[in-house]
Amino acid sequence: MTPAEIIRAKRDGHALTGEQLEDFARGLVDRSWSEGQAAALAMAVLLTGMTHAETAALTRAMTHSGTVLDWSRTGFDGPIVDKHSTGGVGDKVSLMLAPIVAACGGVVPMISGRGLGHTGGTLDKMQSLTGYDVAPSRARLTRVLREAGCAIVGASARVAPADRRLYAIRDVTATVESIPLITASILSKKLAAGLQFLVMDVKAGNGAFCTTGDAARALARSIVAVAAGAGLPTRAVITDMNQVLGGTAGNALEVQEAIDFLTGRGAREPRLEAVTLALCGEMLALTGLCADAQAGEVQARRALDSGAAAERFARMVAALGGPRNVLAARFAGLPKARIVLPLPSPADGFVAAADTREIGLAIVTLGGGRRVADDAVDASVGLSHILPLGARVRAGEPLMQVHAASRDAAVAARSRLLQALRIARRAPPVGPAVMERL
Repeated sequence: MTPAEIIRAKRDGHALTGEQLEDFARGLVDRSWSEGQAAALAMAVLLTGMTHAETAALTRAMTHSGTVLDWSRTGFDGPIVDKHSTGGVGDKVSLMLAPIVAACGGVVPMISGRGLGHTGGTLDKMQSLTGYDVAPSRARLTRVLREAGCAIVGASARVAPADRRLYAIRDVTATVESIPLITASILSKKLAAGLQFLVMDVKAGNGAFCTTGDAARALARSIVAVAAGAGLPTRAVITDMNQVLGGTAGNALEVQEAIDFLTGRGAREPRLEAVTLALCGEMLALTGLCADAQAGEVQARRALDSGAAAERFARMVAALGGPRNVLAARFAGLPKARIVLPLPSPADGFVAAADTREIGLAIVTLGGGRRVADDAVDASVGLSHILPLGARVRAGEPLMQVHAASRDAAVAARSRLLQALRIARRAPPVGPAVMERL
């Protein structure tokens, strides 16, 4: 069938065959499908949906559109496992989770992405560290995994290239939110990375792609079902994204918070700690390294508090060309913003609500994110000392600190951020950070 016939079939609500979806994936790579045709099919999928069988077929086709990594001959001592988040604001969980799980016996080849839109990207955070190589050779990646047990890197252009092109098209055609396309995008990259186990962190809230619990639950179930059909045991945890996760948002600031979290310098933000340990627990239970998720959380906390996880992080950073003194108390290897201004509260009361997506977009306007894929990112800008929902504050006291390249940029961001926050006389009900486990 021609691309037009395949688009017409999906537009009219028909299920596509594996052969048709293989033609689509192949066409994305060899460019026999134009951007317009790919966008039309993506929109048809968004509007008419896909069955689990179709989604699985698309996942397989995109997985095998390029290189599929095989770790069977590397002789790793532990199970090969990864975590993937659907994205949020201030989500630096991967930076702590990968070394924690490695310290507990897992092998974590974490294939991560860059930020786009209001959400931050793990690769952008890691590139705040001077010299850190996010695109190592296969030999170097294997060596780092042996030495540190974890490696946070980017996907090679040869890994799931069909997804790489389709995602770029979806991002500019308002089709990112399609559950079948999200499912196939995530799982094609994870299957191509040669994983044995996967845990999903599906965000729900006003700072997530899934703004409601029902939407997050539907996506989580889709991913778990399709992954199971592909032979990849997967669990999902639904976590809250109605506020920034942790006390910082912005690349270098989040790396510093992650380092402080791992080393125990300062208090760990409770919601960030809860999400990190819950995901670690699920990973350790799924891989059989612990009897259940509760025991996994205990083991993860032990690796964290003993310093074993921090040591793994330091090994990973050094082995990938980053600073060798990354854990030092006086470590100054991260870029600093020229201007830091407080955001004063306009009234007495409690932080009652946050438009988390708008907060993320404020960071983009500071230069800390991308409007289009090839935008440069200023790693130094962002927000720190962010008060959580429910915090009591007096008029004039800071709600957060704004880190900017110029005073004008900081002032403009403060105005936008004030519109994204609500101060009320009464403390709001605040739900748990970990909402549900599937």
